[in-house]
Amino acid sequence: MNRLHPLGKLLVCVFYIVTVASFHKYALSQLILMAVYPVFGFIVGELSLKEGLYRMRLILPLVVFVGIFNPFLDRNVLQYSFGIPITGGMVSMVTLMLKGFYSVLAAYILIATTSIDEICYALRLIHVPRVMVIVIMLIYRYFGLMGNEANRIATAYKLRAPSQNGIHYKAWGTLVGQWLLRSIDRAEMVYESMLLRGFKGDYVIPRRKVKPVSMIYPIAWILIFIVIRSGLINIF
Repeated sequence: MNRLHPLGKLLVCVFYIVTVASFHKYALSQLILMAVYPVFGFIVGELSLKEGLYRMRLILPLVVFVGIFNPFLDRNVLQYSFGIPITGGMVSMVTLMLKGFYSVLAAYILIATTSIDEICYALRLIHVPRVMVIVIMLIYRYFGLMGNEANRIATAYKLRAPSQNGIHYKAWGTLVGQWLLRSIDRAEMVYESMLLRGFKGDYVIPRRKVKPVSMIYPIAWILIFIVIRSGLINIF
């Protein structure tokens, strides 16, 4: 997975998310089959599902919350299972949750197996505006910088108030202001270093040779997605 060309992985990820989002709200059986790509990505990419779920712990509750009210809005009974009525709201709730869950997993597989430079390189290959690509790259870099500054401030506060549990609410405003100012200063230093190293609003990555497997990978997966979406395979 790591050796594949980034453009192929990006195309597969985007096509997968679009395909998943295009399913009808009651197409649960077809949507379950779309789990084949996340399972493949985690196995072949040697990714830990436990670690992936931990990193996405802030996003997954929002995904679950999306369709939680559907059973109350759509009470049309579709069928009975062991005497229990299965309403359209129940099915659409599970469908919406799976759509969000699959999309998050697909994005995680792309990020975990592809560096940000390679992703930006693939975006430039499909002619995404240069300004947008640079903004994405710098935001990704500066998020880490802001996280480091927040960790330093929190550590310094704990050293000055070792007996206090957490940060007192009266210091929140001051610390947030200091955090933003320190992050801006660090960002200016990083940008100046980039300019000194020849940065002129764009970046150059040596072109990677496209191997046959990098061409087969996106074509095969896109065909699989089309077959599942067309309903030629159905588990129910």
